This record gives sequence, C-alpha cells and structure tokens, in this order.
Amino acid sequence: MVSSPATESLELPVLGSRRLSNVLVALVVTTGGLGFLLTSASSYLGTDLLPIGHPAELAWLPQGLVMGLYGLAAMALCSYLWAVIGIDVGAGSNRFDRAAGTATICRRGFRQTINVEIPLREIQAVKVEVRDGLNPRRRLALKVQGRRDMPLTRVGEPMPLADLELSGAQLARFLGVPLEGV
Repeated sequence: MVSSPATESLELPVLGSRRLSNVLVALVVTTGGLGFLLTSASSYLGTDLLPIGHPAELAWLPQGLVMGLYGLAAMALCSYLWAVIGIDVGAGSNRFDRAAGTATICRRGFRQTINVEIPLREIQAVKVEVRDGLNPRRRLALKVQGRRDMPLTRVGEPMPLADLELSGAQLARFLGVPLEGV
C-alpha cells in the first residue's frame, strides 16, 4: 500500500500471473509435453531418445501416435501458460485520488491495458467477500452505485484473512465509506 505524504492519494499494487506457482505449473507441463514428444519420436524412429525406459519398443500405431498427440496438446498448453506469464496478465494497480475525485482500476490484459475510472462519490462501500470450501474466494471489492461490484484483489491464491480485513479497513477509512461483509 503506497500513499502520498499529503494522503490525498492511495495506490495499491496488484500481483498478476507472474507468480512462482504459475511458473512451476508451466515447467511441469513443458517437461511432460517434451517427454511425450520424445517418446513418440523414439517409437517412430526405433531409437531410445529418453534416458529412462525403452520408448523405442512401443508400437508407432497406436501408442506412439497417441503419445505424440498428447505431447502436441501439452506444448500448446505450455505456450499459452508461458505467454500469460510473460505478459503478466492481471497485473496492475488500484489508485484512489481524493484531489481528482477518482478511483482508477488498471489491469494488464492480453492485447491491451484495461483502465476503469470511477468517481469517488459513486463508491458506496468496500466489500470483503470470504467464501470457503471447494472453491474458496477471499477478495476486496468496491460496491459502486449503478454497477456490479468492482474487484480489487488478485485472482488465484486466497489472501490471508487478517491481511484482507486490514486492507479493507484501511481503504474504507481512506475513502470514508463503510466496510461490508466483516
């Protein structure tokens, strides 16, 4: 949380898809895809291209061909994952400026940067959403007059509850609006 000395503005950075968990998943998918492709090539060429197992003993039809298709699918998926990580989709900031009377929500998308400006007078509350279970959700959102709730926190791994409540309380105090959902 970064605020100016005069406390007229507040800027909250938002983490995008360039996280360790996403890099690890992309590495696993890349390694698996290369393994499937090398197994398929070994089966076709009749030569072991992998140091473990004996993939050259597999029949090209159907096992080698199917392994190659799995490898191509994995390589397409890992290309997408590496592109999302490289672009850092979802990264951005939430800027609240009392002097200008605006809140600016900025996020990096695939092809363009997404900027949403909201007049501060239209913000009714800061909303804390906590949902546990199979698909947990912990996020901060702005309750805006005449619009859907505007999410402020990152997508992915849930924030610790104490950090979520503290951030929500500080933002609500800065904006002079109530904090809902706690």
